[in-house]
Amino acid sequence: MPASWARERAGGGAASRSSGSAQVVPDTEAMDLTRDPKATRRGPRENFTGTVWVDEVAANEAPSRVRAGIVHFEPGARTAWHRHPLGQVIHVLEGEGRAQAEGGRVEMIRGGDTVHFLPGERHWHGAAPDRYMTHVAIHEADAQGIHVSWEEHVSDDEYTARE
Repeated sequence: MPASWARERAGGGAASRSSGSAQVVPDTEAMDLTRDPKATRRGPRENFTGTVWVDEVAANEAPSRVRAGIVHFEPGARTAWHRHPLGQVIHVLEGEGRAQAEGGRVEMIRGGDTVHFLPGERHWHGAAPDRYMTHVAIHEADAQGIHVSWEEHVSDDEYTARE
């Protein structure tokens, strides 16, 4: 934050950046800081194989429909097949995992990788058999508030298809 803005927030004078006669003054009420996050919860067994932990990052109230979470997969853990009506982005923070869109190859994913799933695309993702994996999952609910449709579990044969 520019020093002049910090002074304004502290009551130390008018903050402005000028370009000719126009001034830009920051809105000090726009930011919402959460310091008391929700507790980590175990991923439900009907949606995951193996042990998965979820930290909710964002599940904002309307009009926002964005949802985000940090998902921690123990080795071999994975989602069930599922779809997101407006698509999903996962960004792997650490570890190694696997991801597959229906009809495609099982792909290895690693820390730093970003995977984009198309709206309605049937897919799954999870940890490698012998590695932990953590990713950020970001998606948006549709106009009816639906953000995911869960389907059957990924079979061991589907999960190990790459080996």
